[in-house]
Amino acid sequence: MVPTGGVSVSERSVAQNAQLALLLEVSGTPKPGNVDREREHDDLRFEHFMAGAVGARPGLDRAAAGDPLGPAFETAVEGMAGQSAGNTQFGALLILTPLAAAASDGRLSPSGVDAVVRETTVDDAAAFYRSFEHVDVAVDDPPDGLEPLDVRRGSDAIPELRSRGLTLFDVMESSADVDGVAAEWVSGFERVFEASEMLLDGSGPVADRASDVFIALLADEPDTFVVTRQNRETAEEVQRRAQAVLDGEEDATALAAEFVERDINPGTTADLVVGGLFVALERGLEV
Repeated sequence: MVPTGGVSVSERSVAQNAQLALLLEVSGTPKPGNVDREREHDDLRFEHFMAGAVGARPGLDRAAAGDPLGPAFETAVEGMAGQSAGNTQFGALLILTPLAAAASDGRLSPSGVDAVVRETTVDDAAAFYRSFEHVDVAVDDPPDGLEPLDVRRGSDAIPELRSRGLTLFDVMESSADVDGVAAEWVSGFERVFEASEMLLDGSGPVADRASDVFIALLADEPDTFVVTRQNRETAEEVQRRAQAVLDGEEDATALAAEFVERDINPGTTADLVVGGLFVALERGLEV
């Protein structure tokens, strides 16, 4: 029974669930290295993530309405960037946009989302490149021979995209071996759906479940954002120590404080949790 004035799961829109997923993720604590409701970086605070989730809503609405993925994503990023910290949820929005599109037309499954992303076009890729003009994003240098397609070139790279006929799926596929979000695009969002199952199987407040799932995912694979910002050795240390938390050998709260102090931010793992929260909400996770 829904309390008077409440909103049932069935009444919440796809875009509302996507926005709620962003808010629930940042509310979970502890999440070693990431901003949460108790920990912040000097230049990246809890309030920035809240504002980013609000600003991203028009783009999420576009994705849920069936608009092309690239322009919907660019709209979300432009709105997200409308707060003083810059980039808060770029990767999370790159995961949420196709999930929202799939959910809106009854295809929220690994095969359904895979079909959605494979339907993307060159125009979607162009919009993705333009999104880098709205916010600074930490990315690796492109492989040899792909310098003309460096995403940091923004609109300047679009003629090369068009000459090669690259869709947004093609762009993601080219980065899947080094970027955890891109890897989701080419794997049917495998880890996102695994995270959703963990959230649905859990108990207690949803934000606390999100923290638990964050640590479990962190222990499962090296975080590619840590690889980009620091190096693979640091990412592997983070992975080992997350596993130590699961094994009861380290304290999650103490590890969170240490990673913040060292400016280690496993942002890709947080992006996966956002996606998992959205799928779980769409599948009946109660809030």
